[in-house]
Amino acid sequence: MSFNPRPLAIALWAALPLNAQAFHEVISEDVVVTAAKMSEPLLVETDPKAPRQPIPAHDGADYLKTIPGFSVIRKGGSDGDPVFRGMAGSRLGILLDGEQILGGCGSRMDPPTAYVFPETFDRITVVKGPQSVLYAPGASAGMVLFERKTQRMQTAGWQGHASLMFGSFGRNDQMAQIKAGTPDFYVEGTGTRSHSDDYEDGDGNKVHSRYTRWSEGLRAGLTPDDDTRLELSAQRSDGQAAYADRAVDGSKFARDNVGLHFTRSHVSSVIEKIDAQWYYNYVDHVMDTYSLRSGASRIAMNPDRKTQGGRASVQLAISAHTTATLGADLQTNRHTNRSTMNETMMPYENMARVGDAYFRNIGLFGEISHDLSEHDRIIGGLRLDRWHVEDQRANVALTMMMSAPNPTAGHARNDTLTSGFARFEHMLSHTPATLYAGLGHSERFPDYWELFNKETFTSISSFDTKPEKTTQLDVGAIYSAGRLSVNVSGFASRIDDFILIQSNVAKGSGMTARNATVTRNIDATTWGGEVGATYRLSDTWKMDGSLAYVRGHNSTDGLALAQMPPLEGRLGLSYDDKVWSAGALVRFTGDQNRVAVNQGNIAGQDIGKSSGFAVFSINGGWRPKPGLLVAAGVDNLFDKTYAEAISRAGSMLSGYTQTTRVNEPGRVIWLKGTLDF
Repeated sequence: MSFNPRPLAIALWAALPLNAQAFHEVISEDVVVTAAKMSEPLLVETDPKAPRQPIPAHDGADYLKTIPGFSVIRKGGSDGDPVFRGMAGSRLGILLDGEQILGGCGSRMDPPTAYVFPETFDRITVVKGPQSVLYAPGASAGMVLFERKTQRMQTAGWQGHASLMFGSFGRNDQMAQIKAGTPDFYVEGTGTRSHSDDYEDGDGNKVHSRYTRWSEGLRAGLTPDDDTRLELSAQRSDGQAAYADRAVDGSKFARDNVGLHFTRSHVSSVIEKIDAQWYYNYVDHVMDTYSLRSGASRIAMNPDRKTQGGRASVQLAISAHTTATLGADLQTNRHTNRSTMNETMMPYENMARVGDAYFRNIGLFGEISHDLSEHDRIIGGLRLDRWHVEDQRANVALTMMMSAPNPTAGHARNDTLTSGFARFEHMLSHTPATLYAGLGHSERFPDYWELFNKETFTSISSFDTKPEKTTQLDVGAIYSAGRLSVNVSGFASRIDDFILIQSNVAKGSGMTARNATVTRNIDATTWGGEVGATYRLSDTWKMDGSLAYVRGHNSTDGLALAQMPPLEGRLGLSYDDKVWSAGALVRFTGDQNRVAVNQGNIAGQDIGKSSGFAVFSINGGWRPKPGLLVAAGVDNLFDKTYAEAISRAGSMLSGYTQTTRVNEPGRVIWLKGTLDF
């Protein structure tokens, strides 16, 4: 049963007295059209409650796509895989209020962002590169933190946020979030629902892409004083999604989550903060051939993943110029599966689950910041991770109809990996700018998809794949003065034992001939960066733009590193007088001729070269009273037919036109109302 907050939002629209200092400040922002800005070196923040263009799907990946350097591997209408600077999968860590989340599908139908409902969060923070050790192991490309702000209530009362959105192709979203309490206690409830029918590309071809998603959550906390918080939270969500790139759809994306979080600030003159949390996360996913498409077969697969974890840290004020954070984290997760080739005769629900993988990681970390002077600061950190993994597969599936004994059945691995970084930051004396340079090293243990769902050239098990080691230099600058703000970031990395996924590898002969997907260790290099700028033409007019580029090289094969997005730029012009607003956006990409066909990552492989494109969009907004914003827009104004370079190949589906890649939506008209009270 899903929660539908639409009637509540409509009632609030008409009846509530609104306050200009609303709980959320979305009404003070323009519609997001180009990019979030770097707030400090290598940190990018954005408000997921603010309307944005193009209107994203109701999941985490599409929200990240508005940040320079991010791309999305499209599979259908939702649940795309996020890619940052050409890196996908576990190279990009995803945390929800400090909890690491992992999907269950062996074919990446449910990346972690598929279980993220962004508008229920207050802030999305991106940490670029291996420039922090505080959050999770092995995130060499960066970290994405979806966070909720929790402030102690000053008086008894209640406050909230609600939104409604309607758009082309049957798109409709509803969301409500209400918090009530006293200075000593609070409770907050959240509900979301999002639905879309199949969309059409610019040529009017329907894409198998419909989806329905919903979530509900409850948080309750004790705040006996301004420095103490003890919170218990519970979340539940589910949904279904059609996929245009494969022979099955996702008919279940159930997630159950429970968390306990304690913080205590200003403990002593040295101990600035103590933070501890524990969480339980269970993902139950079903993919099948019959729920969302027609056909004779009734095949179903039901993987699940149970994750438990915890984290404890202490922030220290060692001196007036030196602070440090020390801590430890732990995570265990078990993955099981069950399936049927005939749901009618042998329902998967009646079958026993069979475990195939067990992971455990214990991490120790420390990070220190020291002010050398009024203008100079150094930051550094070190992390140690102890991994234990067990291969519980008795057999390895070679095709839908064929399997073989697993040569690494019952094997276990233990690895100790280290990560660390050091960064120097300098604020110029007579110019409002900060310069920085950091060197980071990250060692990433292979993930489930690389260890358990692939083969190698010489074995049907890839359980012995080596850990990946990334050493990266990050440099950049942030400038803000008067009407102009500019941020620039660049990077260059060397990746030893890069874990490459290669598809369509011929194995076997005669009756056992087949095409396999293998895991390989190679050496690679990447470099690139992002630039963003905002210039206020007047008090009401603003121009902003961004560019992002990444280039990769497979040193082992002498080829381009696969799944690198092309040059991407955005240019926006907006007007806002705090009552009426309007904006226009052009997004463009270059050609991508540097490809390595059949090579890539756990989310996708290169198909071939791709052409660039430019897409125009417009929007407008109206604030009839403080706390209320009505925004409307047209995405892909000229109804262009195009596909992202890294998106997956279109599959042959009855009643749909097969395309080289899964095409993006054509013209989309949308209307969104946002209310803070």
